[in-house]
Amino acid sequence: MNSMKQTTEVLLHLAPAEVANLKEGINFFRNKSTGKDYILYKDQNHLKACKNLCKHQGGLFIKDIEDLDGRSVKCTKHNWKLDVSTMKYTNPPGSFCQDELVVEMDENSGLLLLELNPPNPWDSDPRPPEDLAFGEVQVTYLTHACMDLKLGDKRMVFDPWLMGPAFARGWWLLHEPPSDWLERLCRADLIYISHMHSDHLSYPTLQKLSQRRPDVPIYVGDTERPVFWNLKHSGVQLTNINVVPFGAWQQVDKNLRFMILMDGVHPEMDTCIIVEYKGHKILNTVDCTRPNGGRLPVNAALMMNDFAGGASGFPMTFSGGKFTEEWKAQFIKTERKKLLNYKAQLVKDLQPRIYCPFAGYFVESHPSDKYIKETNIKNDPTQLNNLIKKNSDVLTWTPRPGATLDLGRMLKDPTDSKGIVEPPEGTKIYKDSWDFQPYLDTLHAAVGDEIFLHPSWIKEYFTWAGFKNYNLVVRMIETDEDFSPFPGGYDYLVDFLDLSFPEERPSREHPYEEIRSRVDVIRHVVKNGLLWDDLYIGFQTRLQRDPDIYHHLFWNHFQIKLPLTPPNWKSFLMHCG
Repeated sequence: MNSMKQTTEVLLHLAPAEVANLKEGINFFRNKSTGKDYILYKDQNHLKACKNLCKHQGGLFIKDIEDLDGRSVKCTKHNWKLDVSTMKYTNPPGSFCQDELVVEMDENSGLLLLELNPPNPWDSDPRPPEDLAFGEVQVTYLTHACMDLKLGDKRMVFDPWLMGPAFARGWWLLHEPPSDWLERLCRADLIYISHMHSDHLSYPTLQKLSQRRPDVPIYVGDTERPVFWNLKHSGVQLTNINVVPFGAWQQVDKNLRFMILMDGVHPEMDTCIIVEYKGHKILNTVDCTRPNGGRLPVNAALMMNDFAGGASGFPMTFSGGKFTEEWKAQFIKTERKKLLNYKAQLVKDLQPRIYCPFAGYFVESHPSDKYIKETNIKNDPTQLNNLIKKNSDVLTWTPRPGATLDLGRMLKDPTDSKGIVEPPEGTKIYKDSWDFQPYLDTLHAAVGDEIFLHPSWIKEYFTWAGFKNYNLVVRMIETDEDFSPFPGGYDYLVDFLDLSFPEERPSREHPYEEIRSRVDVIRHVVKNGLLWDDLYIGFQTRLQRDPDIYHHLFWNHFQIKLPLTPPNWKSFLMHCG
């Protein structure tokens, strides 16, 4: 029981004079020794406190000049607003709640801000690092977020996306994977898939693998929405999927174990992993926004995470209002810089021996997405590594497909020329052609489906989706490749307050959003009951909203919370006669 004991950390100490000078409403403080920021809210004798860190993407809060009650603060990153008196976000409404800190007075009328911390689960049953023989632990980069790890006589693969697109038809692989990628997957002792996004859970890749080895052991975290929620409907035959609890060591053999951890911002779907071999930790935080709530092991032998940015429809797919090309370009530039600084700071804080930026090597290569490709500028891994080198002694590795890092050599001597073996000269690094057609044909097959001969599919689909009692009116417009109305396509309104489908916008006050979607993708998504990430992250929409508010509850529902089984179109068509 002792190992489960909760610990308390003092984050900020205010002297009695500072406590006496607290003003009613919002007070900002910085701990000068740690550089961390905090917010204290005073309502007469009642005090509330939280970190000055937006739960969305880690931005800093400032005073909200539109706030007349002195209760809310605004994030400098995406203008999210937090009501500090309730610790609930008001913009977007119904999104997160901020984690409160414990406020305690000391015996001298000073004040302590405390955080209650569970024990670091990786510290249970600690193991001292043992010497590694050369060649004993080798890490080979395949593409995007896919690594092939040799750990003694075991092999482990992360997130195999090695063929086909991700997010319907929006993302394609930037790098040409090594020609033996399928053999590598087939001989894996275990495959870890971090989350359900299709650049990590790639059904085209797994289809190919399952034809050769359907019983390959696959491990996923016990997320609220199962990673493989769509396996049955996908047609891929995999027979050995293991769902494991968070924060518990999974023993593979006497030298090898791993632990899956959840994301603090998206615990319902995102995970990361610690792999430990002979006491040496490999930390892969993948796409997590706040992995394990920000608590991670320091001094890992190797750390890897995403770096690129640009993995969202915002703001490239938006238009109207402030969304000019100049505004988008400046926003993208600023966001990428913030992301670089955040990743560099994380590496500086965690001090791994070696750091590898990955999980950002995708390109919007289909000709119809030329605009996105040209505007959605991503970070360069070399930029990030140079920033890390300025601030720390951490060794960095920018991987190329087929390059192998020998962990034993690099830990012993980072200057060892055999520590990293690059792919043979002449190896193709970047893809210059993609097999678009089979995937486009699959999407296009949905356009002529019998379902869409009956306009009542609209009511059937949105009733199935189950989102209502929310004051938002959405206009959905089916379009061609260029986002012009599709001849004979549907153009309709959905009022989510009562889930009705009016001919005109209602007369009451309501926020309004217009979503133009490429007809092949929206119909494929509707027919198969898929999540709207294929539309949004895949850049298959163009959006306008009035007022310019992010409706978190709406998007979160259609991106994460749709029913686990698709609509019953067979029954629908029977009732249509």
